[in-house]
This record gives sequence, C-alpha cells and structure tokens, in this order.
Amino acid sequence: MAKEYEKSSITLPGAVAMGTGVMIGAGIFALTGQIAELAGSLFPLSFVAGAVVSAFSAYTYIKMSNAFPSAGGIGMILKKAYGPTTVAAGASLLMALSMVINESLVARTFGTYTLQAFGGDPDSVLVPVLGVGLIIFAYLVNVSGNRSVGLLSIVMAVIKVGGIALFGAAGLWASGISFEAAGGDAGAGGFVASVALSILAFKGFTTITNSGAEITDPHRNVGRAIVLSIAICVVVYLLVAFAVGSSLPLDRIVAAKDYALAEAAQPALGQIGFYLTVALALVATASGLIASVFAVSRMLAMLTDMKMIPHSHFGMPGTIKDHTLVYTVVIAGFLTVFFDLSRIASLGAFFYLVMDIVIHWGVFRHLRREIGARGWVLLTAIVLDAAVLAAFAAMKWQSDPLIVVIGIVGMALVFLFVRVFLARNPVREGDHDHH
Repeated sequence: MAKEYEKSSITLPGAVAMGTGVMIGAGIFALTGQIAELAGSLFPLSFVAGAVVSAFSAYTYIKMSNAFPSAGGIGMILKKAYGPTTVAAGASLLMALSMVINESLVARTFGTYTLQAFGGDPDSVLVPVLGVGLIIFAYLVNVSGNRSVGLLSIVMAVIKVGGIALFGAAGLWASGISFEAAGGDAGAGGFVASVALSILAFKGFTTITNSGAEITDPHRNVGRAIVLSIAICVVVYLLVAFAVGSSLPLDRIVAAKDYALAEAAQPALGQIGFYLTVALALVATASGLIASVFAVSRMLAMLTDMKMIPHSHFGMPGTIKDHTLVYTVVIAGFLTVFFDLSRIASLGAFFYLVMDIVIHWGVFRHLRREIGARGWVLLTAIVLDAAVLAAFAAMKWQSDPLIVVIGIVGMALVFLFVRVFLARNPVREGDHDHH
C-alpha cells in the first residue's frame, strides 16, 4: 500500500492546479452552450448558482478530509458513513463512473474543437476517433508516474486559467460589453435544471479530496485548495459566459453548443482569436483529462483495496492501480464512441448528484458530531442537490427520455452489481479501515 501512494507529494498550488485543471478542462468548453440552451439568457448566472450549490457540497468533503485525510477520498467518506455496505460501495462506484463519464465529455470536446480548427463537420466520425486518441495519450502520461502528473497539471493550469480569463476579457472588450444573448427566457424550471450542468463544471474539486493523503499538511490544505479552486473557476466562468453572450445571440450559442467558445471567438476576436481559442480548448481538455484519469484510477484502486469492488487483472502485470488505470481508459473510450456530448453530460449529472446526496445524508446521519459539522449546512446541500436533480430530470424527460431511462437503469445495475459482490465477499468491519 505505502509503495503506491506518495505522502506529501502534492503541494497546495499543485492541489489547486489539479482541481482547477479538472474543472476548467470540461466545464467551460463543453457545457457553456448546453447551459445556455436550458437557462436562456440567464446562463451566466447559472454558473454562480452552480458555485453556490458546490460550496454547500464542498463543506461536507472539507470537514471529512480534515478529520480523515485519505487517498480514498469519497470511497473513504462513504465507508466511514455507511460501513462496508452496498450503499457505500454503490455510491463510490457512481462517483468513479461520473468521473469517467466526465472524461468522455472532455475527450469528445477535444475532438469537436480540433475539427473546428480544420473546418470539419462537428458531427463527423472523427470526433470520437480524436477523443479516444486523447484518452490513450492521457493513459500514457499517467503510466509515466506521479511527479510528471503534478508538474504538468501546474503548468497546464496556469496556461489554461490565464488564457481563458484573457479570452473572456478580450471578448468582452471587443464586443463593447453589450450582452447580445438577451431575451429567450427559459423560465425558472429551465434555469434550475441548467444548474445540474453548472455543477458538473465545478465537481472537479472532489479530485482534491481523492488525493487527500498525498497533499502536504492535508488537515489545512485540502479545504484551502477546494475553496481556492471554486473561487478561481467562478470568476473564469463568469468572464467567459459574458464574453460568449456579448458576441453571439442566444440562438447561435445554442446551435453551436458543442463548440460555443470557438464560435464566439470569431466575431469578437477575428480569425487569430478563433485559432487561439481552439488551441486553448485543446490544452484545457488534454490537461483536464490527464488529471482526471489520475484521480479515477486512484479511487478505483482504493475501493479495490477496501474490498468493496471486485478486481480482475485479466492477466495484466503490475499493481492494482495500473489495472484500474486501464479500466478507466476503456470505459471512457466506450462512452466517447457511443454517446454525444449532451447525453454524456446528462448521465454525468445524474450519477454525480445522486452520489452527492448519498454522501451528505450519510455524514448527517452518522458522522456530523464526530467531525464537528453543522447539520443545517448538510441538509441545505441535500435540498439544493435534490431540487436541481428533480428539475433536470423533468426537463430531460421531456426532451430526451431515453437518457433518463439509461441513467436510472445504470444506477440500479451499479447497486445490484455491488450487492451481489458484497453478499458473496463480505467485508469485516475492521478490514482496511483507512485513516
């Protein structure tokens, strides 16, 4: 175990870079157009609402990480709250899957923006091909070891955050700060539903909790890294949302929802701006994917260590973490090939919000006194998550009922799978209780 996790190998700036790296990788490029489609002209405010919901959620993770820093992150929180049960293992697997779904979202975004640079068709078969290529690249970087992931994510995060903030500021300045995407009110239901996707743009903060044991001085720095990451992202997202809304009317943002930033760059910043935005998208998505693959393989390895999910190495050499890295990449590749961006985002939102509610409830019921958490904050997080999930599911049921069915069936299968596994391989309470 000790050989696989390097204590204090991630500094506070490294943790913030990792968090913002995962968040800004997918959030802004893949989701701006989809959020505008649901929220109408209020779409920039959807990011603020997403940040508020995420802040309430983050409270639980910060309190738990301060009490029990662990490389298991969410798996550890769930096991402490529910014991080695079906609920804990199932919700942990939902989190891992929502992160893998996020990887396929990022991979497809990479493919879409790459084709924009060459004037290709965004519906082309090349989108998933390029996406799978990026996933394989992320796998190769991760195989090369921990230090390279930390260093690369810091460099990429600085380029990304600076570049995207610059895009936002330049777009606003070029358009004379007039908001073109006015009108087109989607109503309160559409706005609340859009927050489900905005939350996806912030959920990268959980990557920080998953690396708790490896962050220097984790009792202080996990919480700081999460707060800083969310704060940086909300500023960047607002800048970009207003820049996109200043250079394009709402119908064009929605029509180009898979590559809204590239579309907005052309009228605001000209051809050079367009190519720079595409280049930025490629850097952002590539680095986001590398950081995310790193985090998911960690989490799956920890769940395997805790004996909460089955493990087969299929004849592969190496450690459990090497194997979980391969599983992560294979599942992400499959989703990239078979689902479009909007469905991938919906599936990720369903899985993540359900897992989040399960975590808050478990901590509220069983751990809040032990970790000194305020009950009203935990209950507020549950209410906000539930309201957003209900509104989003209702909107999707009208526009794409199949993805709602796939989401429900997928979650039911996850819990059934771990129930059967744990019934056959019971975990004793004392086994692998990581602190």
